[in-house]
Amino acid sequence: MPAPTFEELFRACHRTAVHLESRDAYMKSDPVFVDWQAGQTIDPAERWGSWLSIVSEAVSRGVEVRRARIVSVPVSEYIRFEYDVTAGLNIAAGEDVRWLSRRNTTGLSLPGNDFWVFDSSLVYVNHFDGEGEPTEPELTEDPEIVKLCGAAFEAVWSVATPHAEFEPY
Repeated sequence: MPAPTFEELFRACHRTAVHLESRDAYMKSDPVFVDWQAGQTIDPAERWGSWLSIVSEAVSRGVEVRRARIVSVPVSEYIRFEYDVTAGLNIAAGEDVRWLSRRNTTGLSLPGNDFWVFDSSLVYVNHFDGEGEPTEPELTEDPEIVKLCGAAFEAVWSVATPHAEFEPY
């Protein structure tokens, strides 16, 4: 049986979906990022309609969706892009988003990869190459990894700044 897709995992989620991001750049070849760099207005509903649907549908089922981003300050151009689209994309879909300066993570034990934890029982690990392009993800229900990732997310969340209060510039 093939592993479930990310969308299937999200749609099967019942209580919580938490995501920790820790890179200063992702997929710089992404057409939306390229358009943003060129000064074009980005319409999240047009560019990420399926993501908005997946998250808003989960939130309407009662799933709490939270995202924490660890970033270097001053932020990279890519993080400025993410910040600029967060309200119209992530928050509009129902996510709660917080930001944490990398400077404030020294005392935290953190996994070396970005990840999602679904319902405190399954971890979807995001892997990237050196240019920020996604590579093969990893899925695990290993209780120790689930516990580590869940604790790392909560540690970041507890000291991170809510999106509306974060100043990236």
